[in-house]
Amino acid sequence: MISPDKVLKFIKQKSALNLTQLEKEANLPKKTLHKALQGTLTLNEKHCNLLEPILRDYGYADELFSKAKIISMVNHKGGVGKTTSTINLGKALAVSGFKVLLIDFDSQGNTSQCFGIYAPEEQVIDAILDNKDLPIIEVAENFYLSPSNIKMAYRETDLVNSIGNEKRLRNKLNEISDRFDFILIDCPPALNIFTTNALVASDMCIVPLQPEAYAFYGVENLFNRIYEIRQHVNNTLVVKGILFTMVSNTLVHKNMIDFVKEQYKHIPVFNVSIERATIIQQSQVAQKDLFSYAPKSIPALQYMELAKEFMTI
Repeated sequence: MISPDKVLKFIKQKSALNLTQLEKEANLPKKTLHKALQGTLTLNEKHCNLLEPILRDYGYADELFSKAKIISMVNHKGGVGKTTSTINLGKALAVSGFKVLLIDFDSQGNTSQCFGIYAPEEQVIDAILDNKDLPIIEVAENFYLSPSNIKMAYRETDLVNSIGNEKRLRNKLNEISDRFDFILIDCPPALNIFTTNALVASDMCIVPLQPEAYAFYGVENLFNRIYEIRQHVNNTLVVKGILFTMVSNTLVHKNMIDFVKEQYKHIPVFNVSIERATIIQQSQVAQKDLFSYAPKSIPALQYMELAKEFMTI
């Protein structure tokens, strides 16, 4: 039998489903699913038994929730919003009821610092090199972090020289992927062994891109690396989409967005973009995600819309 939790997760991931139609097909009382999604009603065994054959017709399968979807936030250009997007897309998914783990895979440790963690005794690089458990810290409801800091940079040579170096992170995430719905990896601003590890471990990647000429230069190298990894190591890796960040309402940005869409017609582009806003920097200074610091701010609402779009494409 499908559990109530999996019913709700499937419906959230298939936001195009018509709830009223589902209720009618399953012979459920009106508004049952609406109330369940709002948290004012708990689905019981009878509800789930009635819904199961209907949801399977709409694509539900048990294996959909057997392990986490792993997403790398990747761009070898720094300052384009990788960390901000990792944290806030992750929090938007957690707020939506999914269990989310963030992997800080950048030696700058900015994702960890957002949650006040500067010098973690146990961190990701030790887990993948020393056969230790991956450190997992709960930072909010449904929201978890595996931290890193500058120690990653000191141990880069160790990773390069290790056996199976490209697959170290993938092997470690395989041990815990059944505990989460989504795992988001904040990659470093470089096409190095850490970024390769992240892409080899991932089901998909998102490319944050500021619509400026200097941010665009070199992005072709990034896509070439993604395609090489897909060809030789991880043939299921897909580019989920380009995410425009730090967008201003200027003709320059509009033209640059149009240029990228024309240049990379074969790569999806998210309809949602993240605008440039001081509230983002303020939340970083406060060491909080946007949903904790300013949940009604425009960027927070945009990241929530991004989460919804992410689950529909």
